Amino acid sequence: MLPKTAHHDARSPPPSTWNTALTRLFSLLCLYSRCFLSPRLPTVPIMSAAPLQPSFDDLGTSLSEVTFCVVDLETTGTSEGSQITEIGAVKVCGGRVEGEFQTLVCPTGSIPASVQVLTGITDVMVRSAPSLNAVLPSWSEFSRSTALVAHNARFDIGFLQRAYAQHDYPWDDPAVVDTLALARSVLARGEVRNYKLSTLSRLFHTTTTPSHRALADARATVDVLHGLIDRVGNLGVTTLEDLLEMTHRVPQARRRRRVWAKDLPERSGVYWFCLDKPAPAHPEVLYVGKSVNIRRRVSQYFTASETRRRMDEMVRIATGVKARECSTQLEAGVRELRLIDAHQPRYNRRSRRQGSVWWVTLTHEAHPRLAVVQRAHRDSQPPWGPFTSRQAATRAAIILAEAFGLRQCSGAMSRHPDGCPLAEMGRCSAPCLDPHIDYSTIVGFARLAMTDDVRDLTDRLAQRIARLSAAERFEEAAEFTEDAQEVLRATRRRSRLVSLASCPEIVAARRDGASWEIHVIRHGRLAGAGRCRLGTDPMPVIDAVCATAETVSASPAGLPACTIEEAELVASWFEEPGVRLVDVIGEWSWPAHCWMDTNDLAARVAALHHPGHNESDEADSQDRQARPQLAQV
Repeated sequence: MLPKTAHHDARSPPPSTWNTALTRLFSLLCLYSRCFLSPRLPTVPIMSAAPLQPSFDDLGTSLSEVTFCVVDLETTGTSEGSQITEIGAVKVCGGRVEGEFQTLVCPTGSIPASVQVLTGITDVMVRSAPSLNAVLPSWSEFSRSTALVAHNARFDIGFLQRAYAQHDYPWDDPAVVDTLALARSVLARGEVRNYKLSTLSRLFHTTTTPSHRALADARATVDVLHGLIDRVGNLGVTTLEDLLEMTHRVPQARRRRRVWAKDLPERSGVYWFCLDKPAPAHPEVLYVGKSVNIRRRVSQYFTASETRRRMDEMVRIATGVKARECSTQLEAGVRELRLIDAHQPRYNRRSRRQGSVWWVTLTHEAHPRLAVVQRAHRDSQPPWGPFTSRQAATRAAIILAEAFGLRQCSGAMSRHPDGCPLAEMGRCSAPCLDPHIDYSTIVGFARLAMTDDVRDLTDRLAQRIARLSAAERFEEAAEFTEDAQEVLRATRRRSRLVSLASCPEIVAARRDGASWEIHVIRHGRLAGAGRCRLGTDPMPVIDAVCATAETVSASPAGLPACTIEEAELVASWFEEPGVRLVDVIGEWSWPAHCWMDTNDLAARVAALHHPGHNESDEADSQDRQARPQLAQV
């Protein structure tokens, strides 16, 4: 029940399983792969089916549907030890008053004389008033499921939170709108001399004059709130979330550009900020991004939540923002990569050098060696890699060459009677010294490790790590272990990309909420995307997406017909839970032994340190006998 001094309006409404190691590796690889870029290829727009409208939860709560509880407190002082003497509140929704709450509260001590003069509330007035513990139940019922509003909310809401804590009432953490902070953010400098409630009351011509009594001040705050909402309406503030963002301090020049987001779609897609000067017909693209809700994401660039200096500078010099809807998040990610690659936006840091990748190939010579290149030859098999830098590719090539004894000299082979220093150290098979050596077999085993089977390579890397550890060269062993893992990852990455590129077409789907995401991949490139609602026949939509999908030709070198970054983004989508294959043209498979994880490498090193015979050793022995072997160089 409400206290007898309370007034309550009667119209107020009532209140597929992977093993642990491989899963971890895939997660790391997906993050790691975003660092790899690839040569630019021509981009052709993806034909997409119409995307589904997102749920209303993504759009925010419209201000016309929010029930605000505007509250004001009178207290015995301003310190945390002070007590509440009066609570006044007005509940409004859509501009209509739905209820009022007012009650005096009896404090445990006396009210200071200065406060009695300011508020007019005396000890005699509160002597018969209910205690705070008796008032809180009715107040909690009145303010339930509302957004609290207060002028200088830190003061009023702080007292309420402490009162709830002292009397063991749960605080539901409601949304809080501070009209003081909102006024500071919205009103122009010089429009008012200060932001006191009495000053704002005169500015907005409130029907009630503030008098340092709780209900009167709450009524005045209601009119101030409505006046401030009218001011921000032309800035595209239509939801409670937008209004809360406006309470943060943001430069007015940036705040005014919030209207750019007003007409953007509230769906998944890509957006880009542009600069029309000096050529409006060919604007410069400054920044490209993607989001599940374009309008909401772009709006954040004009609020205090955006703290990056680069983005603040970008928003200040931009002259507009454009967007394009996408059917799926994968399509949005691919479009983002293609736009960045095509326009090279100066404010994007990632994905600008998609052509800066390095590969390792075997040369076409009588005695082949490993070469580091940026582009694969048309007549060669797919190269080994990719690597993020020339240094990384060179280091991997050296490790692979030393593991199998491939020559590393460039040009003509040395005619020195003792060979090169690498031969003297046992790191080169030295075909220059022994013309009868079966160098082609050595090359064959190296090629096998680069393309299909890394088991023998793993054994050789483990032996070197074990030798370094046995010699107590632990730092070198640790560094070489990291390099060895990178070498093993290269074969897996190559297999991942080549297998995807070898298929003329893959059609796959994944459930996303109340619909199916449908993607058409051709030679590793996303060629089409669409959506189909659950409960409907998906085949007409799939046929339409396939019919309108981009025509893609195979890459001459056997690599994906797109940038490596795009291909790995597509491959990561295939590895997400719930993806179902609809149709595959070609053979999509990986070599069975193209990868050895960190645990396998560690186990082989440990076995060399503790050479005991057990079942696992016997299994390893049988495994080694079942595959081709090359004598250790």
